[in-house]
Amino acid sequence: MWTEALGELVGTFILVLLGDGVVAGVSLNKSKAQGAGWIAITLGWGLAVTLGVYSAAFMGPAHLNPAVTLAFAVIGKFPWAWVAPFIIAQILGGFLAGVVVWIQYYPHWAATDDPATTLGVFATGPAIRSYFANFISEFIGTAVLIFGLLAFSRGKWTDGLNPIGVGILITAIGLSLGGTTGYAINPARDLGPRLAHAVLPIANKGDSDWAYSWVPIIGPFLGGIAGALIFVLLP
Repeated sequence: MWTEALGELVGTFILVLLGDGVVAGVSLNKSKAQGAGWIAITLGWGLAVTLGVYSAAFMGPAHLNPAVTLAFAVIGKFPWAWVAPFIIAQILGGFLAGVVVWIQYYPHWAATDDPATTLGVFATGPAIRSYFANFISEFIGTAVLIFGLLAFSRGKWTDGLNPIGVGILITAIGLSLGGTTGYAINPARDLGPRLAHAVLPIANKGDSDWAYSWVPIIGPFLGGIAGALIFVLLP
């Protein structure tokens, strides 16, 4: 179990490092990628997930997402005894990645005087704050994610190509459904770096918006379970 949990830490670290990294590059002042836009962000996240899965798959199942771990356990595809260690490893990987993104873009925090932009590198936030609507967005996006992952497992993918399919799925969700909340669809992707934002001495930062933080946690957990249950009802 511990090798598999280490894989979750490493894979989630790579995922969040590259995912938050593209957000930082697009968002922070004086970055050469500043202003590249939403397409660059969604494509960057899709590639981040693909590379995160490749980085972890030789050690374990490469969930890299507590919503995946919980949903698979609910439908009997993952042992319950491994759920807590996996989730802890995933959140820790996200936290450590947030720290490294802060180091990577160190001079750019002082050049960026908008606290919301800074927080947006580390954690998701809504385009229009409506907790119910934001929850539904995260619920739907994660349901699609889990349904897609399970569908891939029933198809004729080779093991080597499956992570590429997952990356395409993440990109598609981001382009089509992600504009409302920034599509966390992964509690570790949001909570881990949000914790890093809270504790790091980031220049010009504001608060970590803990009032919103339950949305990218509860929404993905429940949406993931729903997507898994819908899938198992199919013939």
